[in-house]
This record gives sequence, C-alpha cells and structure tokens, in this order.
Amino acid sequence: MNISQKISQLFKKIGASRLIQLLKSDEIMMSLHSMKEHKTRTFLTMLGIIFGVGAVISMLAIGEGARRKALDQISSLGLKNIIIRNQSDTQTDTNVPLLEDNDIEALLNIVEDLSYGTGLITMSRDVKYESLLEDRKIIGTSPDYFRLMELDLSAGGFFSKMDNKNHNRVCVLGSEIARELFKLESAPGKEVKIGDQWFHVAGVLDYKPVSTAGNTQINYNKHIFVPLNSMRLRYERDPKKAELDQLIVHVGDSEKVLGSSEVIEKVIFRRHNSTKNFEMVVPEELLRQSEETQRIFNIVMGAIAGISLLVGGIGIMNIMLASILERTREIGLRRSIGATKNDIKGQFLTESILLSLGGGITGILLGYILTYIVTFYTEWNTAVTLWSIILSVGVSSLVGIVFGYYPAKKAANLDPIEALRYE
Repeated sequence: MNISQKISQLFKKIGASRLIQLLKSDEIMMSLHSMKEHKTRTFLTMLGIIFGVGAVISMLAIGEGARRKALDQISSLGLKNIIIRNQSDTQTDTNVPLLEDNDIEALLNIVEDLSYGTGLITMSRDVKYESLLEDRKIIGTSPDYFRLMELDLSAGGFFSKMDNKNHNRVCVLGSEIARELFKLESAPGKEVKIGDQWFHVAGVLDYKPVSTAGNTQINYNKHIFVPLNSMRLRYERDPKKAELDQLIVHVGDSEKVLGSSEVIEKVIFRRHNSTKNFEMVVPEELLRQSEETQRIFNIVMGAIAGISLLVGGIGIMNIMLASILERTREIGLRRSIGATKNDIKGQFLTESILLSLGGGITGILLGYILTYIVTFYTEWNTAVTLWSIILSVGVSSLVGIVFGYYPAKKAANLDPIEALRYE
C-alpha cells in the first residue's frame, strides 16, 4: 500500500466533518497555551517544517525562473521558424554546395506548409559615429527577417525590399549598439560608418531578450542589420565561403512545424549531394525538450526539499509522543471528568496541526528571503508562484494531520485509570 492510499484511508477514517469538529475553538486555545508554555520546544519542533517549506518554495522559485527564462529565449527565435545553418562556413569540396539563395526558393516551392523565408550572412566590422566601436557584428538579410524574429522598433523604420534590390546603404541598429554610438541622441536619420562605407540609419530596434539557438546565443541588441544585397556588393567576401551563412523559413501552421522540419532536412540533404554539411534548429522542439528537462528538474528539487518536510513531520510526531508521556496524568484527569476519546484526540491533533501550520506560514517568509538572496547574489531568474505557496502550506498541514494522528490516537486510547496512576 503506497503513501497516497494510506492518507486516503486516514481521511476516510477520520472524516472531513469529524476533523472540523475536532478542531474546536477551546481545543485551539488549549493547544496554543500548551505551545506557549514550551516555547523553545515548540520552536525547535517547527524548525523542520519551516526549513522544509522554505526549501520547497525557494527551489520551485529557482526552477520556475529558469523555465520562464528558457521559454523567453527559445520563443524569441519564433516557435514557427526553422533555422538551417552551415556546419562550416568555408567550402572544402566543390562538389558539395553550402547554403545558397536557391535553397530558399526550392524549399518554398517544395514544402507546401512554408509561408516565407530569408537568408542571411554575417561579418564583423568596426563601426564609427563620433566614437569607434571595434569588431561589431553586421548581419546582411532581407526585411522578412524582422518579421520572422518578431523584432519591433523603438524609433524610425526598417529598410525595405526596394532598399535590398537597389543595394542601398541603409541600416537598422540594435538597442545597445545605438546607445553606445549615439548616447542620448536620436539615431534615425544619422550616418554611421561601417568598415569603409557610410550607412544611413533607418531605425533602432526595441530591446529584445537574448535568444538561444542550440548552443549559440543571439543578442539582437548588439547587432547591426543591413540589406543582404548591399552587404554583398559593398564588402569583399571570401569566394570559398557560402552564399548564405544560414537561412530561416516560417511554417504557417504550428502543428506542422516538426513534420515540415523533416521534409526540409531531406530536401537540403539531396540538394547538397546527400551530404549532411548543415545543421537545423527547430525552436519548438527545443522548447519541448527544455520543458521536459525543467519538469524533471523541478520534480527532483521538490523531492529533495520535501525530505525536509518529512523530517519535520517525524520531529512533530516524536515531540507529540513525548508530550503524551508528560501529560499522561492530565489526560487521565480529563477522561475522568467526562472528556471523550474524540476530545483527547482533537486536543493533540489540533496541537500538531497548529505546529505544522505555524511552521508552514513562517516557512513561506523564509522561502521569500531565500529566493531574494539567491536572486541578489547569483543574478538567477526566480519566480515565486501562487501554487507553490498553496502546495507548501497544504503539504505542511497534511504533515501535521498525518504525523499527528498516531500520537493523538495513542493519547485517546490511554486507559483513564492507568493514566491517573502514572508517575
């Protein structure tokens, strides 16, 4: 018989209405009086529950914070997007092509669920306005890229398809690089020098959280975006390098992302002479893997923290058993003047529940403090959720009932005559 079945039987045996009857106001007052008379013992008994609840809340807060951060990072890549990139940016075998413009056209023609796509190439150049920023990442792409990655503007506008077609020298700045170059000035309309070429600033992107694509982090805030054709025309590129460093396609139906990724892989594989010289990143698949990993992580952490609650419950049971020995004559006296077994059981069960509930409430405060300390010193993302508080208080109350029931029952079953004779 597992623990859940035992608890279920226990509640059936006691009965919900019966449990409420046991927790009478006079019994609560008696329990509080008893706890007040033994402050040190009460505090030490509650410590196990306090640290257990605090550990559960802080552990779950760390797990929830990590989950939300991973969700934001992966979601910012676009859950309907599929990213394909070269495993090597230099072509070593002329018979095996790397990613090229024709790959996008082929995918859009063959894979019916694809809506649109774009390619991009990257390079590093010094950027200058009044101050010089060395070795900044420049991305050449089409206007569709901003829509694919759901990038918004804080000022100005995006460059257009006509800008790309006409090789115009226009650019869009990430929020951080715009602040580094222009400080408090308005960037749109200004001219910046990228390498040996001057570009007109069309707009500045709004801040975007750092994205994660496999093992690579993408920080849009530190990038400069220019039209793909402008980059090809105005900057020299090693002829051995691929036409595209990566390409991104958008799937119209979120339910068909994984299926489309399999078709895309087959198409690119065949176009590259049956050579797997590329890798794919499917954000939706990464999200599912992350959620599964995080779920296991939360279970493990919750189980470890739950051990503290178990230890706390055992501590309550031990103290309650010791308390019965101390108050054996009191129990006998109460039984002799008319107290029923349920009255005695209610008194000790009430005291046990109050101990665990008091420890649980104090543990919530400790959990918040621990979460704040972790956030302050490690800069990890943490998030205390309502359900973790409800879970902690509920479990601590359940600990009081489960571990307090046996001592309460033992106290109720004491023979009144023997109890009065106890020294």
